[in-house]
Order: sequence, then C-alpha cells, then structure tokens
Amino acid sequence: MPESSNSIRMDKFLWAARFFKTRALAARACELNRVQSNGHTAKPARDVRVGDMLRISSPAGDYEVKVLLLSEMRGPATVAQTLFEETKASRELRAKAEAERKALAHFEPSVRPTKKDRRMIHSFRGD
Repeated sequence: MPESSNSIRMDKFLWAARFFKTRALAARACELNRVQSNGHTAKPARDVRVGDMLRISSPAGDYEVKVLLLSEMRGPATVAQTLFEETKASRELRAKAEAERKALAHFEPSVRPTKKDRRMIHSFRGD
C-alpha cells in the first residue's frame, strides 16, 4: 500500500513504480544520468516528493511522469500505476517511437538467408 511519508529515495520509488526490475538497476540508471527530477540529474539517494516531475530513460522507453503517491514497497502493477501520471506528450512520443520500430521491422531480415537466397543475391549484385 502507498505510504504517507513526505519523501523516499529515488531508487526506491523507481523500483516500486516498476520502471526497473531491481533497486540496483534503478540506482545504476541514476548514476548514468538517465533519470532527471525537476530538470536536474538525480542521484539514487535524492528525495522524491509528491508533485515532482521525473524524466526517466529505461529499456522500456522514455517517460515523463508526475509523482502522485509514494510507496517504499513494490506491489502489483495496478498499484504501481497509481503512483505516477504520465504526461500526454510522453505517451505520444512513446507511441511514435513504437510505430517507427514496427515500421523498421519490415525492412530487416528476420532470418538468415539460405544458400539459394545467397546465390540470388550474388547473381543480382554481379559477383
């Protein structure tokens, strides 16, 4: 359940809100300057308070969120989603990036060419 304390550590919040699988990964992201709090780079021990704006770059994508609640415990995903609110611009950017990724997937070969395919490639190139 969300706690009512004034602030918690940045790495604990990122872990509890399910941006990262472990606190160690959340702390590492902070050390690599992939997390910003109110426009400033955030260290793992930086305090997070309700109302803070966070910018997070994680393997799942780039997020810009507003902190709504604090929790030191990692709970179910449904509870984690109530801890923050993603901005509309952030959602649109992530949707656009996902669409670009899907479009590029059509142009990349999904399997290694067979011997017959390689012969056709070589004959096309004139090798």
